[in-house]
Amino acid sequence: MTNETLTAGETPGSDDPEYAANLRRATLASSIGSALEYFDFALYGLSTALIFNVLFFSQDDPAMATVAAFATFGVGFVARPFGGLFFGTLGDKLGRKWVLVVTILLMGGASTAIGLLPTYEQIGLWAPVLLVLMRLLQGFGAGAEQAGATVLMAEYAPVRRRGFFAALPFIGIQAGTLLAAVVFSLISLLPEEQLLSWGWRVPFLASFLLILIALFIRMRLRETPTFIELEKHEQITEHPIREIFGHGLPGVIVGIGLRMAENGGSYMFNTLALTFFVTVAGQNADKSLLTWGVTLGSLIGIFSVPLSGALSDRLGRRTVYRYGSLFLLVFSFPAWWLLTLQNHAIAIAVIAVGIGFGVNVMLGPQCAMLPEMFGNRHRYLGVAMAREISAVLAGGLAGVLGAYLIAVSGGNWLLLAIYMGVLALITTASTYLVPETLRRDLTRTDDAVKVSREESGAGVASTTVTIRTVEW
Repeated sequence: MTNETLTAGETPGSDDPEYAANLRRATLASSIGSALEYFDFALYGLSTALIFNVLFFSQDDPAMATVAAFATFGVGFVARPFGGLFFGTLGDKLGRKWVLVVTILLMGGASTAIGLLPTYEQIGLWAPVLLVLMRLLQGFGAGAEQAGATVLMAEYAPVRRRGFFAALPFIGIQAGTLLAAVVFSLISLLPEEQLLSWGWRVPFLASFLLILIALFIRMRLRETPTFIELEKHEQITEHPIREIFGHGLPGVIVGIGLRMAENGGSYMFNTLALTFFVTVAGQNADKSLLTWGVTLGSLIGIFSVPLSGALSDRLGRRTVYRYGSLFLLVFSFPAWWLLTLQNHAIAIAVIAVGIGFGVNVMLGPQCAMLPEMFGNRHRYLGVAMAREISAVLAGGLAGVLGAYLIAVSGGNWLLLAIYMGVLALITTASTYLVPETLRRDLTRTDDAVKVSREESGAGVASTTVTIRTVEW
């Protein structure tokens, strides 16, 4: 694989039926893994606000039980950077394929086990302890799952359409979130006694089927062309951790900043908005109706994620990403105020727009942008660290801090709007710290964030399109 081939906008062997078959297989493998991860995480998030706070914690203080339930939700995020560090290192040393096989087993197995856990009424304090343990295992596996899917597709995709193809597996995120919302809406129709006794367990146990499908596809997957190129030239690093925290740290920091609004906004609209609405509306809140906001947002995302990825192939990654973060910034304040109106239709629309456009317009270009930011020798680890550290700081903290703000303020919408606005400002500022990575040669071993003005254009130009020198 030569630099000339890549800058011409073609992936070697792109006209080869075997390459085309592997591209399809990589898309399926990544998509199903993403669907499983976000099915489990969205399902857990929905259950946190409405079920786990009742079943796994003492009800002496219901408000603090909700905060404690969100704390267990956050524990999964704490484990993710460690999983990203461990599996990201293996992914850069052993290859992408086998790491993705292990992570799907670990993540899916822990999620299935949640459906078998006894409740607080049955075993007391051991119930939340076991729940936390499963969340730790789930988070440890998930810590490298999305990074692996992102790297896998970016390295397989045709260069000129990398933004579009790299975004395709993230339709799995929307599909998984959509499936979780639909399933949760259906089980919420059960009488409360049946829902709390056995109904909530069914979707967690059913995730085992997704594990089997994803495992079958991933076992047939070939290694990515860029990792094969590393092996051929004997460039595989022996110390990816030393490299990423030595030379790749600027890229990790910028990647964390880019993810703050996308990841934090996602979990605030997916989970925290439901808790907030129930707090302000009280007995008038219909929990099953509210989940349709997540459902509609995920339906919009099925189109907005690949569309924004494709737009980034034409307009550049930074431009599309920046528009997404600015939209979320402007949307934050009217969104949280509108939730205080206690109108179910308005609340559903707010959640749907926040997820479908506010979050997913950033997710589309991010799928190609993060892998393009890192050199080939430590790409998996770099993407994993940027994604998972930000998941703790944005996604994990959003639930705990947000639930605490709701509890102590009695449902003050302005505090939550300011919180989301700050996340959007951080991401917007971060888009000015990264060079344009469009069509960057993924066989390069240097990071995009550190290259000079002259070097930044080396892997960007194609035979038909010339990208201007990077503006810092």
